[in-house]
Amino acid sequence: MSQSTRATAADRRDARAAAAAPDASGVFTHRQILTILGGLMLGMFLAALDQTVVSTAIRTIADDLEGYDLQAWATTAFLITSTIATPLYGKLSDLYGRRPFYLFAIGVFVVGSMLCGLADTMYQLAAYRAIQGIGAGGLMSLALAIIGDIVPPRERSRYQGMFMAVFGTSSVLGPVIGGFFAGQDSLLAITGWRWIFYLNVPLGIAAFAVVFRVLHLPHTRRDHRIDWPGALALVTCLVPLLIVAEQGRIWGWDSGRAVLCYAIGAVGLVLFILAERAYKDDALLPLRMFRNRSFAVSSVGSIVLGAGMFGGILLLPQYLQIVHGSSPTVAGLQMIPLVAGIMTGAMGSGIAISKTGKYKIYPLVGIVFIVAALVSMSFIIGADTSVWVLAPFMVLLGLGLGFNFQPVILAVQNAVRPTEMGVATSSVTFFRQMGGTIGVAAFLSILFTTLPDKISSAVRAAAATDPRVAEAVQSGQLNGGGDLSDTSFIQQLPDFLALPFKTGFSDSIDLVFMVAAIVVAIGFFVMLFLPELPLRNQSGIQAQQAGAGEITGTAVTPDVEADQRVQSVGASAPTSTPPPSGTAEDPRS
Repeated sequence: MSQSTRATAADRRDARAAAAAPDASGVFTHRQILTILGGLMLGMFLAALDQTVVSTAIRTIADDLEGYDLQAWATTAFLITSTIATPLYGKLSDLYGRRPFYLFAIGVFVVGSMLCGLADTMYQLAAYRAIQGIGAGGLMSLALAIIGDIVPPRERSRYQGMFMAVFGTSSVLGPVIGGFFAGQDSLLAITGWRWIFYLNVPLGIAAFAVVFRVLHLPHTRRDHRIDWPGALALVTCLVPLLIVAEQGRIWGWDSGRAVLCYAIGAVGLVLFILAERAYKDDALLPLRMFRNRSFAVSSVGSIVLGAGMFGGILLLPQYLQIVHGSSPTVAGLQMIPLVAGIMTGAMGSGIAISKTGKYKIYPLVGIVFIVAALVSMSFIIGADTSVWVLAPFMVLLGLGLGFNFQPVILAVQNAVRPTEMGVATSSVTFFRQMGGTIGVAAFLSILFTTLPDKISSAVRAAAATDPRVAEAVQSGQLNGGGDLSDTSFIQQLPDFLALPFKTGFSDSIDLVFMVAAIVVAIGFFVMLFLPELPLRNQSGIQAQQAGAGEITGTAVTPDVEADQRVQSVGASAPTSTPPPSGTAEDPRS
């Protein structure tokens, strides 16, 4: 290639980068924002779709790889690496820029997906799922942080609502796609379930190409120590806790292995706190951020709401499949009312927040909706409850979820330094994911602990009124048990024999929904303490370029009125005047 040709190609690359970059004041056009959003949403769609697709097909995969008893490790490996990677992406992207880490996340996810499709054993699949999780950990949190960089908080919720639409769509398409591929013995001479992973490859390459082309964010690299001790301590803390959350129901929550995991996790937590104190502002998660009331309340609220929300959502598809006999594909389609509620709540609250500048009311109203939906379903769900009866409550639950996800992220992004947008966003995402993991483990434990007694009670009640059931009990055909690790036998029983099992399962689901409602209700009282700060009219990049980053970053005091004064100053500060030194921690200094 001649020198002139190389120069022309370089000029074209520079021109594309200039067209995708903001103007001198850090403002992106609406068209630029939508173009960037396309790449970000494609990346998020990959991560969200993968989880629902794999969960639908995991039993088929495990049977084919002759590792049914090892299938949980494929999920656990992904969960461990994605959870640990989330805060790491946030901190490192604050220091070195979002673009390289988002591209890295997509690349690792694609490589992991290709390897998963090539797996020959469950051990290999678990290892490759761990690689996939490393990429997935950055796809969601970095996308939200990038939006915080390019869109002012006042307008941000409108765009973040689109992410919820992606999340909702993937939750419907996942079971449909997973069920389709898992049901194919072979497709183009390749085992059907392997296409679940191979499908990510072209989608990931497209996302990588779009992000590489259009995402050009200005970033000033800052010299900081890397908090490797904190990262190592975080791994020590989380890995055993996530393992026991996934395996505790099988091991026993008070078994020797579970107690060992608790002890190692506690030691890791202590070491993590010590490391964060030592590294101060350079820490993976600076402890002073918890003095920021918006951050502290949102973090605690995310744990509580994550536990209640994800625990509740998990059990609806199980109810539809076990009690109604729906296939995973059909169950995914039956969840459309929930997804419609999520999309409506997210988009509606986003538009309202951008117009009014008020965000606190939406998480509170959303929690009321979630609690009302869960309580109502705990009373109406039974062995013969119609899906159409459940539909309005699914919509209500979805509205509550849509009202909660993005306003909480927005509140945190609006209250921290623009230079800490990544660590703040990823931390809230991390706490929500941890809460969801805890909730799923706890609710499944409640479900399977109460299920045998509920089924036995239902069998006795049915035997007292139906001679056919009594005869089946006496003959040993129906002993109130059955292998509950595989519930497919319920669909093979005659209706009069299947009814006690479905009744028992419904009764257990009722209890879990009620517990989930109580957990979510606690979140209401937590969110009451969320400050209602004025939404800035500057994006993260604008604030940094205008020299307002240090002023807006002063919202670390627990005094809400001081927070509001700081945010007002940050939003209206003259762009030509840099902040005086000493304002990094106290606006009055």
